[in-house]
Amino acid sequence: MRNILVTGGAGFIGSNFIHWLTEHNLDLSVVNLDALTYAGNLENLKNLEGSNHYHFIQGDIADQVLVESILREYEIDTVVNFAAESHVDRSILSPMDFLKTNVVGTGLLLDSVRKIWKDKNPEGLRFHHISTDEVFGSLGPGDPPFCETSQYSPNSPYSASKAASDHLVRAYHHTYGLPITISNCTNNYGPFQFPEKLIPLVIMNCIKGNPLPVYGDGRQVRDWLYVEDHCKAIQMILENGRAGETYLLGGENQPTNLEIIQQITSILDELLPDSPFKPHANLIKFVPDRPGHDRRYAMDISKVRRELNWNPDHDLEKGLRATVEWYLSNQEWVNALANREEFGSWMNKNYSNRGVEK
Repeated sequence: MRNILVTGGAGFIGSNFIHWLTEHNLDLSVVNLDALTYAGNLENLKNLEGSNHYHFIQGDIADQVLVESILREYEIDTVVNFAAESHVDRSILSPMDFLKTNVVGTGLLLDSVRKIWKDKNPEGLRFHHISTDEVFGSLGPGDPPFCETSQYSPNSPYSASKAASDHLVRAYHHTYGLPITISNCTNNYGPFQFPEKLIPLVIMNCIKGNPLPVYGDGRQVRDWLYVEDHCKAIQMILENGRAGETYLLGGENQPTNLEIIQQITSILDELLPDSPFKPHANLIKFVPDRPGHDRRYAMDISKVRRELNWNPDHDLEKGLRATVEWYLSNQEWVNALANREEFGSWMNKNYSNRGVEK
């Protein structure tokens, strides 16, 4: 792993991964290919501008001419595919966007990589695909956690598109011998997350005194992984994971969404003692639930622990506090995104019919 192409590297997890690589592997050359759609933000990587080890190229993974030229010019031996539409609510309103990027885009990217790598020794090459726990569907209260052999049962346009992309990646391994790995991960949180997602949205709304929308009864259960721990896991899979294998990643916690929001409001009560909106939990507002909302996710991470000796370093309390502190210290970054016309339009579109005024 010397020349790595990161697709979707200006997004939340992708930019954190690039930071992780550049901070821990100074001999790597990183190429970041990102279309810079609404969630892509080069400010996430501003400190890398001018670095000899980092190159940014604006473009689409579906542009095969561009992708193949990058693979050749930079002699790419590793591809990590973060490029995806990833917000369930947006997939409900605009499902075709998710099919174009997550299914067709991934398929075209795979085919470009196959063409360029077809005559190369697969040893030292790796295509790693980032996926989600949502492809497995929803668990009941007493069901065991998902594992690598769990049946796929996606319930939203987003999760269905990611399931399709997972199947394509596996197909390119079994049909063409492409050296792939896949990781299915639980909910991520941490620095640089676009503020439409639950945790940054709660932090942002608390600071502004806006309502904290809670879907349904708020008892949906999720597993949460601090993004730095995810980045570490991806690197370990790239270095020591077995080609053709899937690895499940998670933080081994199962709070309800309401409990997550209450934890954040409690941290903000402590860190913002002079806030006029204390106690911030008073801002909580229950709103109509998302259509088809999955009830519970949980992951069995014993395989990655056993084979790669990976464990999450941040428990939920430690990770949430670090995340809240980062957003409080980076209000200029937050406000620049929150003030975008597209973000305001999306927030109004998604929440106005739920009785939440922006």
